[in-house]
Amino acid sequence: MGPPGSRGSTTARGSLQHLLLFLLFVGPFNCFASYSRATELFYSLNEGLPAGVLIGSLARDLRLPVAAGQRPAAPQPPLSFTLASRGLGGQYVQLDNRSGELHTSAMEIDREALCVESSEATVFGGAAAVSSSSPSPDSCLLLLDVLVLPQEYFRLVKVKIAIRDVNDNAPRFPVPHIRLSVPENAPVNTRLAIEHPALDPDVGTNSVQTYRLRDNYGVFTLDVEENESGERTPYLIVMGALDRETREEYVTVIIAEDGGTPPLVGSATLTIGISDINDNCPQFSDSQLNVTLYGNSSLGAHVATVHAVDMDLGSNAQITYSYSQKVPQPSKDLFHLNESTGTITLSNKVDGDTPRLHRLIILGNGPGCIPAVITVLVTIIKVMMRPPEVVPRFIANEAEGVVYLKELEPINTPIAFFTIKDPDEKYKVNCYLDGDGPFRLSPYKPYNNEYLLETTKPLDYESQQLYEISVVAWNSEGFHVNKIIKVQVLDDNDNSPVFSQQLIELSIEENNVPNAFLTKLHATDADSGERGKVSYFLGPDAPSYFSLDKTTGVLTVSTQLDREEKEKYRYTVKAVDSGFPPRESIATVTITVLDKNDNSPRFINKDFSFFVPENFPGFGEIGVISVTDADAGQNGWVALSVLNGSDIFVIDTGKGVLRAKVSLDREQQSSYVLWIEAVDGGDPALSSTAKITILLLDINDNPPLVLFPQSNMSYLLVLPSTLPGSPITEVYAVDKDTGMNAVIAYSIIGRRGPRPESFRIDPKTGNITLEESLMQNDYGLYRLLVKVSDHGYPEPLHSTVMVNLFVNDTVSNESYIESLLRKEPDISIEEKQPQISIEPTHKKMESASCMPTLVALSIISLGSIALVTGMGIYICLRKGKKHHRADESLEVQIPLNGRINLHMLEKKPMEISNI
Repeated sequence: MGPPGSRGSTTARGSLQHLLLFLLFVGPFNCFASYSRATELFYSLNEGLPAGVLIGSLARDLRLPVAAGQRPAAPQPPLSFTLASRGLGGQYVQLDNRSGELHTSAMEIDREALCVESSEATVFGGAAAVSSSSPSPDSCLLLLDVLVLPQEYFRLVKVKIAIRDVNDNAPRFPVPHIRLSVPENAPVNTRLAIEHPALDPDVGTNSVQTYRLRDNYGVFTLDVEENESGERTPYLIVMGALDRETREEYVTVIIAEDGGTPPLVGSATLTIGISDINDNCPQFSDSQLNVTLYGNSSLGAHVATVHAVDMDLGSNAQITYSYSQKVPQPSKDLFHLNESTGTITLSNKVDGDTPRLHRLIILGNGPGCIPAVITVLVTIIKVMMRPPEVVPRFIANEAEGVVYLKELEPINTPIAFFTIKDPDEKYKVNCYLDGDGPFRLSPYKPYNNEYLLETTKPLDYESQQLYEISVVAWNSEGFHVNKIIKVQVLDDNDNSPVFSQQLIELSIEENNVPNAFLTKLHATDADSGERGKVSYFLGPDAPSYFSLDKTTGVLTVSTQLDREEKEKYRYTVKAVDSGFPPRESIATVTITVLDKNDNSPRFINKDFSFFVPENFPGFGEIGVISVTDADAGQNGWVALSVLNGSDIFVIDTGKGVLRAKVSLDREQQSSYVLWIEAVDGGDPALSSTAKITILLLDINDNPPLVLFPQSNMSYLLVLPSTLPGSPITEVYAVDKDTGMNAVIAYSIIGRRGPRPESFRIDPKTGNITLEESLMQNDYGLYRLLVKVSDHGYPEPLHSTVMVNLFVNDTVSNESYIESLLRKEPDISIEEKQPQISIEPTHKKMESASCMPTLVALSIISLGSIALVTGMGIYICLRKGKKHHRADESLEVQIPLNGRINLHMLEKKPMEISNI
């Protein structure tokens, strides 16, 4: 296949002779060619390409006239390319209906998923794995049917896209562990096929090429054989001698490698087991065994045991024992040989005719082996008297010489009766109990030679489960007989479960994940079986969101714990056994929920407002900012800081006290808005902010400021023809304070002139008007001392200004008037509180909110009246003592807070018109 865009059969150069034969054959039918033409196009591309890769141009490769740049004689409809059906192949390509260009789609082409390799081409919904008839033996084809329209160019195009393999799959063994068995006698160069070769979906050189072993131990290697279908099978080759008895197993790693660039590998564990062969025969450790047997031994008495060893395994190591043919029959009859165990026992009674020496030749037989031989010499010692007899009669349950007793059986529980006698009735027989345990053997009167075996204290299964005791009988000649008895103690449910800890102290961080593990409880029960099986349960005081696994004892919590909601938990757990009736024990669980920094500091209010009088001293306490943090320890420690205005305000981190570094002046700034940040001590730290509004309360610390007239030396010409009630001039003043402290009243407290009462001032507006008509003798200079006073509390402040009015027709001599102004006037103070209604202009107040103000004004008014009365009496007394001066040139003293030094004021003459 060529690169993308190359053509297959339509562009391949066939034989010229075949082409001529084809044209001759289809010549008579060329009238149908424009209506029925089928064409095949071959393309190839790599698997796994992204979307938008050009595969080929159908119009160009079909050499259609329009695509070839030919201009038709008459206008023709445009070409149209359409997929005949969108099968499996249509999912992987995008066909441009106009240009006929074929591109890869967003669905990535995976050759291994698309095609299934076989010896014949197999089609799966538009995809085919191609056999030898296709362009390449390992080709995988996408099959597309494309219709070309309009009718003038109509044809059905068979598009075959060969998908080239890339090395995108590593070899993989079907099983992670491969086991191979090799006989230990396998000769060198033995070849064993590995039944699970590695698989690689890639093809050609990208498939599995070689195998190797990570460790060959110097005795193995690998070879690869390829069959006719191209499958490669690894073979294990034995390169050295093997001996199972030296080493029975080799474990290594088999690695498969493909031929890609770079190559990819896969591996599996290879265990090589060395199988046994019968290459070893039985052997005895000794060649002869000497044994002595008393003539009075009872039937079944153990004589000896022979044991041979075969190093092989399984059936190859199976050994049987038999007597040699050289052993006399009487010896065979007297001694029984167990052919499986090699145990020799006494099978017949020894009498006076029994030979005293027996040579037993025993063979150890193995499969396919020469028997091993051992000789057992048995010497029989003749005994003239018979030993005493011990005959038991069991009271307790007994089976095969084992007595079964329940624990906690009462004291003196009978176990068995024993009859002790001499079979020859010649000798006196005594007996005693040999062995440890709570047992006693005592004569059972009034009978002779009868003994009772009983317990001396309760048995405890948990202390000891099995006792082995012997009843020993001996006669006066010194013959002893032992009767061994085993006592098995049966368990009873007499123990409660025991917790490893009675108080289980746990801790867990809050905000835990659901079903978080807390601990695993452990309780033991000394009883056995079901009686010792422990189950776990929560006590009735345990919250419902704690869970305890009945079998494993795993304690979990199903929900998130919140330390701020509850910090300590305390409840009980039970361990119950499976006995009847069940026994239980109780332990206490305490859980401490550890704090996490999951709570931000919280201000009591999001907005704090503080009212502070102006001129409040620096570092005075403005207010306390209250903040809390629900966390504990370092996480609950809160530090406060001022985010803005830190050059003026500071806050006490510990107490939350807000202070100003300097005294605050309301006239400079009437309010402050601060943002306070609270940061806790967690890691990472959490924070919150609050808004602080500081409102400065006004204090009457500013007297009214007279803006007009601007000087005590200015004057105004008043024409004598001015009508009564006409406005002459005004006094205008402002006060930087607010509220009542800024309400200004005007009054004339001093007059000087021919008829000074001719002028009055409006206490509210400061407008000065003419009260009476001016006469000829009223000409001259009038000097009015005006007091501008606020209504501050507790003490009103005031300023004074001199208003100069010159009544005349003209100003003919300004220097004369200025000389009069320079003299300080002698003016009597007429302190009189102006009676005005106070209406603050800066704020409209409701009737309900004016009541406190009215009460305060009433009090101030009463105080002012008393003050004015006192001042009036004082002025009258002073006026009586003073002499009147007839001269119109007056020297006026302008009081400021009682007295003002005119030399300290700016003396600037002003001409003010009457308009």
